Amino acid sequence: MNELGHKELSGRVIEAAIAVHTALGPGFIESVYETALSVELEARGIGYERQKVVRVQHRGVDVGEHRLDLLVEKCLLVELKAVKELEDIFFVIGRSQMKAAGIRDGLILNFSTMPLTIKRIGPGLPHS
Repeated sequence: MNELGHKELSGRVIEAAIAVHTALGPGFIESVYETALSVELEARGIGYERQKVVRVQHRGVDVGEHRLDLLVEKCLLVELKAVKELEDIFFVIGRSQMKAAGIRDGLILNFSTMPLTIKRIGPGLPHS
């Protein structure tokens, strides 16, 4: 089984997410966690783009777009959830977003669980 690339960067993002989860706890909507994690990443000097639009193409024609919750350092997808439990479809969507963005590594963070649920997504990694 392959490991997630960008291990040091993903570790720093996970530390930031844990700090947000510790401070806020579960119970808020995803946008609250997205804003709080953005504040935390900024404070730690980690570059990111929020709600990054990625064009989807088929045969060279734009057919739609994805919006990434966070694209960290132009190489790591961070998808934020506030749900009872992660469903398989979240991993499928994450992989599609990564493909469209041309990146290989991602994290799904679920802030509605205790403790914070952290799942890595990428080539060769299981989806749950």
